[in-house]
Amino acid sequence: MSNKHTIILMQTSQHRATRTFMDYESITQAMDGICGLYERKLKELNPAIRNISYDISDLYNFIDGLADLSALVYDHSIQAYLPYDRQWIKQKTLQHLKKLAQ
Repeated sequence: MSNKHTIILMQTSQHRATRTFMDYESITQAMDGICGLYERKLKELNPAIRNISYDISDLYNFIDGLADLSALVYDHSIQAYLPYDRQWIKQKTLQHLKKLAQ
């Protein structure tokens, strides 16, 4: 996943005030950031557990539980950002985690 500037747009609940964005230098960093968000949530929910582990289905449930999640990825060839939905993000997080596991 090449160095394509990526903006993650996220809304954690139905309240508009929970809208936020995260800015990354690459798709890989963005997927790492999404995994990190989930891992921090797991640590908050399980403060006594030192080593947190999870399955891809757990991460998918977290992603699906967000009110909204999408990505804008810069495409150098057209000099514009292309939008991607949560299904694309789930696919890219799986690829990212598989690469980390190798």
